[in-house]
Amino acid sequence: MAAVAIRGVHKHFGETKVIKGVDVAIADGEFCVLVGPSGCGKSTLLRMVAGLEEISSGTIEIGGKVVNDVPPKERDIAMVFQNYALYPHMKVYDNMAFSLKLAKAERAEIDRRVQEAARILGLSQLLDRYPRQLSGGQRQRVAMGRAIVRDPQVFLFDEPLSNLDAKLRVQMRTEIKELHQRLRTTSVYVTHDQIEAMTMADKIVVMHDGIVEQMGSPLELYDRPANTFVAGFIGSPAMNMLKGVVSAGGAGIDLAGGGSVAVPGLQASPGQAITFGIRPEHLSLGGSGIAAEVVVVEPTGADTQVYARSGAGNISAIFRERHTFRPGDHILLAPDSAALHVFDAASGRRLATA
Repeated sequence: MAAVAIRGVHKHFGETKVIKGVDVAIADGEFCVLVGPSGCGKSTLLRMVAGLEEISSGTIEIGGKVVNDVPPKERDIAMVFQNYALYPHMKVYDNMAFSLKLAKAERAEIDRRVQEAARILGLSQLLDRYPRQLSGGQRQRVAMGRAIVRDPQVFLFDEPLSNLDAKLRVQMRTEIKELHQRLRTTSVYVTHDQIEAMTMADKIVVMHDGIVEQMGSPLELYDRPANTFVAGFIGSPAMNMLKGVVSAGGAGIDLAGGGSVAVPGLQASPGQAITFGIRPEHLSLGGSGIAAEVVVVEPTGADTQVYARSGAGNISAIFRERHTFRPGDHILLAPDSAALHVFDAASGRRLATA
């Protein structure tokens, strides 16, 4: 196992800048998830750690050693790809053993490592099958098994679950997290799915347009997003973003279209344009809340999701109890005073509150 340090890394293809000065420190044994929308640079960054893309400037260290000029095969990393990348003409056993055979490991050692990885991943009964005889989830397990047998310093995962159906993705998320808890190998995982990031990561790095918007633990990013991009990206359903201005007394917010919200300890100037954020689960039905008109109701059994329209913008709410709202109904939504988020409208940066 080894720590990974990404320091001042830039990457450009001609005049196009893809990575713009990224700094990320990943501790030994940590599970770090790079998350962001398509085109934000997360996969390019992962490929630079793997040595599959050259670095335009900056340094990458693995285990305290700068690896900028070290070939991929000498970096002691193992990568799991989105498309499994299995050899179709080889059986599962041979796919998993291939890298060890290239390294000229002894036959007994190869067999020991393959059998152990197969046991961990539940593949022992599938070692004599070809990839075409396996389901998508089984193929992904084989791809992970091929990485495990190498016993690398770092695992790299490039959107490994994106080809699986929704139910299988949930199952594989759990299996990968359990695998990390068992092996404690430093892992860097790329995804555009923030649910994967929230449920799997020790540390999340949110990327956007080639830069790091914020990094921290899942709950740090959820509870205190640094800006409107992170606030809108982390959390499902997304945080509500409503327009408003700081009230004349500076102790609250006057929302566009009417209504106001008290914000204890708000550090902003009266009249300043702001974006008021509140997560759907932090809204309740109240007599002095935000006036809204119901647009869509989605009962899921465990809760009721309501999408509504207010003068300050569209708003969604999640209620644990069941309701029989109908489109066109008028409701009042009261925000939890302990879970308010306020951002400067111009810069998108978080404003301090009590």
